[in-house]
Amino acid sequence: MLDERFRAEGVAVFDVDRDGFNDVIAGDVWYRGPKWTVHEIRKPGNFVAGKGYSNCFAMFGWDINRDGWQDVFYIGFPGDPFHWYQNPGRKGGHWKQHAVWSSICNESPEFEDLDGDGWPEMIFGSQPESQMGFVRLPGSKPPAGNWPFRAISRKGDPMKNGTFKYYHGLGVGDVNRDGRADVVIPHGWWEAPAKPTDATWEFHPLHLAPDAKSAPVKAANIYVDDFDLDGDNDLVMSSAHTFGVWWFENTGGNQRPKFKYHLIDKSYSQTHAMEWVDITGNGTRDLVTGKRFFAHNGGDPGGKDPVKMYWYEVRKQKGQSPKFVPHEITEGLGTGVGTQFLVTDVNGDGLADIALSNKKGVNVLVQKR
Repeated sequence: MLDERFRAEGVAVFDVDRDGFNDVIAGDVWYRGPKWTVHEIRKPGNFVAGKGYSNCFAMFGWDINRDGWQDVFYIGFPGDPFHWYQNPGRKGGHWKQHAVWSSICNESPEFEDLDGDGWPEMIFGSQPESQMGFVRLPGSKPPAGNWPFRAISRKGDPMKNGTFKYYHGLGVGDVNRDGRADVVIPHGWWEAPAKPTDATWEFHPLHLAPDAKSAPVKAANIYVDDFDLDGDNDLVMSSAHTFGVWWFENTGGNQRPKFKYHLIDKSYSQTHAMEWVDITGNGTRDLVTGKRFFAHNGGDPGGKDPVKMYWYEVRKQKGQSPKFVPHEITEGLGTGVGTQFLVTDVNGDGLADIALSNKKGVNVLVQKR
């Protein structure tokens, strides 16, 4: 444990001070590795687990102004304006806040490469425009005010186009296998044009639910892959506020994708963030998730059940449904996930570790073999 205080529900990992060791950034503070001394980014807030929420739901590190020092995107409370904070470098002290956009909606914003140029975009919903879209990383001189927002959707019902501030579920991946990164929500997907900066992307409605009578699931991160090796891409996601980790089988093919629900696990609830990474180092991606402790301060189904964390080994075989083999992460029983976490090699030993910040504090789970 780095800190028992409730700092944030999101976390970033990078070498803040360029001393050769990774540091952990959680909300208003950063922890200098490897001894994890705490330093302020801005004046820390006072957040109490079980009595409210933090003002940081996700963090993403990047050298935004290209000065050689890693900065951080700071995603605050859903619907609020969001900012980036400039690393002061050797001067130290508080980090300077800069605007990015006037609102960031959907509880699982994505920082992914939409156009294949090697530079990620921030994908999210915007209000009051009620449009899904993205902002691109600037050059060496970021705008003094808001960055240009590039809408991919028309204005629509925020509850159905992913732009309500508390909407649940967002992902980026090649749904129709045309070589382009599409944007997915439980109500449908936007097909990427040849140039992502072109006008409105075509929307394909979906109903990602256990059955036709149920509402679309309230998910977290959504991932796209051919899990059954039948030549078309499927979806996998987890439940933000109830029970369930699911995969959706593509039964319609690449030209007209449609999806069939399959349950992976319903033994624990509030899997409000999930990572799809190679945690074992064998070249195959795995799923990592866990319970977000007191996501709604104990009010969700299973909200007061014990915290659990798992990684799922994905076993694929052509012509058969995939097997998602659960492995409990016993070290995660005292933490769980937040609304965003990170799987990366924190201590530089070549193994994937898990960095977390949530109502249980700030933690790094170090992988041992």
